[in-house]
Amino acid sequence: MKRVGNIFERVVEPDNLRLAFWRASRGKRHRPDQRQFAANLSVEIELMRRGLVEGNYPVGRYTRFMIYDPKEREICAAAFQERVLHHALMAVCEPHFERWLIFDTYACRKGKGQFKALRRAQSFARTHEWFLKADVRKFFDSVPHNRLKVLLRQKFKDERLLGWFDRIIDTYETEPGYGLPIGNLTSQYFANFFLDPLDRFAKERLRLKGYVRYMDDFALWHNSKTEIKNIRDDVVSFAAGSLGLQLKGEPYINRVRHGMDFLGMRVFSDRVELNRRSMQRFKTKVRRYEWMLSTGLMTEIDFQDRVTALTAFVQQADTAGWRKHFFREPALNVGIKPLHPWRELEQQREQPPLWQRELEQPGQRQQQQRVSCCLPLSTMKKLEEHLWYPPVSCFLSWNKERRTA
Repeated sequence: MKRVGNIFERVVEPDNLRLAFWRASRGKRHRPDQRQFAANLSVEIELMRRGLVEGNYPVGRYTRFMIYDPKEREICAAAFQERVLHHALMAVCEPHFERWLIFDTYACRKGKGQFKALRRAQSFARTHEWFLKADVRKFFDSVPHNRLKVLLRQKFKDERLLGWFDRIIDTYETEPGYGLPIGNLTSQYFANFFLDPLDRFAKERLRLKGYVRYMDDFALWHNSKTEIKNIRDDVVSFAAGSLGLQLKGEPYINRVRHGMDFLGMRVFSDRVELNRRSMQRFKTKVRRYEWMLSTGLMTEIDFQDRVTALTAFVQQADTAGWRKHFFREPALNVGIKPLHPWRELEQQREQPPLWQRELEQPGQRQQQQRVSCCLPLSTMKKLEEHLWYPPVSCFLSWNKERRTA
């Protein structure tokens, strides 16, 4: 494919830099560095434009911290000015990165994502008997700088643009000449682009119809066990020889009917289930958020946002029954009222009937407690199916026996 050139002028255009500022500001308007940049927007844009043209704009100022969920990772948060720079570069280069990627890679791409990767994997599971699942060991930390720069030069020929790519890549190292910082916008595109030769090898050299990749997690399908073992050896050799990457353990091979763990789910030919690890993480996080809400460490809005995000993840699998059972269970002994409408209905069922309360406290008539719920009518009808009421035939038969007596 022909290399792309003469696009650096589009990167340093003031309109592109202002667009990059707007994109970098989403969700960060409360931060002091964003407010300071916005207060002197015209001056900051001009300083960035001159710095990019002259090649002396500062990069590599990271705030580093560790996360431990689901495993230990070092996150490098770039300064706000550098975030604007990354958005300015990718706003121009993203369409060119997109052109070179194959259809069946789903990470960090518009119109793709985790949900579509799972559905694509399920479609391949319906037509194949065997699968192979693999991922790269410490992928971001093990990307070699020299090989990445060579791949970028095979696609771009603008020297000023490539010079800024080199400067951003060289700002981070886990060991000399290796590693990409987790947290940079550019790292997502560089890492996704770095595994494009593996995609081409699987689709064009091995002629695989069933192949899906989400960042460094990839799976492939075949109808022959012998062939898929040979494919495993070829993939391991290509990753080590051409890309300098090591796969995590030995790629896992099994029959499709036993299910495949992929992206936190368990994929079968007819359904997608939540795997045990994701199920346990969901339970632990929801209970932790309930405790934080009850102790005042979290507001109700933050609680709702976080639980909504967790629920959106598990909704990708067939978890409707499991979620109803989980939210029906009482919360931990933290002294909070149930917030979910399903729990409110369950709480209403546990209260004694109105006539019984009147007998216990004769005199003033008590008003039945109302339940505030904003669910649509169709959802309420489904919930009411679980609340048992005696059928009309019971009252008719009882009335007939009474008149006969």
